[in-house]
Amino acid sequence: MNNIYLASDHAGVEMKKTLKELLERNKYAVYDLGTKNDTSVDYPDYAKKIAKAVQNDTKSKGILICGTGIGMCMTANKIKGIRAALCYNVLTAKLSREHNDANILCLGARTTTIDMAKKITVAWIKTKHEGGERHARRIKKIG
Repeated sequence: MNNIYLASDHAGVEMKKTLKELLERNKYAVYDLGTKNDTSVDYPDYAKKIAKAVQNDTKSKGILICGTGIGMCMTANKIKGIRAALCYNVLTAKLSREHNDANILCLGARTTTIDMAKKITVAWIKTKHEGGERHARRIKKIG
């Protein structure tokens, strides 16, 4: 994995900072595309930034954080080639990578503890796509 792009709305700023530090400590190239503080912003603007960055940098991954992760996930998935997954535990993180080859992880800052977000992120980053015809066929149908 080459680059990891991060973004959040105002609700996810603190979680994003924590995850950025975790990823940098583990030697990942991390790019923070905002927001930088807790002033209210519109999550779709940041979801689109990350989705387009991942779309253009196909070997990269993205992480999006808003209050629940739902809005970020819905927005990111509208961009061609993006497979954003809202994960709420380690199992969903692993399966989103193994089966769906998710290229964006979405997290909810108001619904997920920082501790769990760290575990989810590590599992998601380290898990590889299983490959195989069955998964490839299904991913192709996603678009």
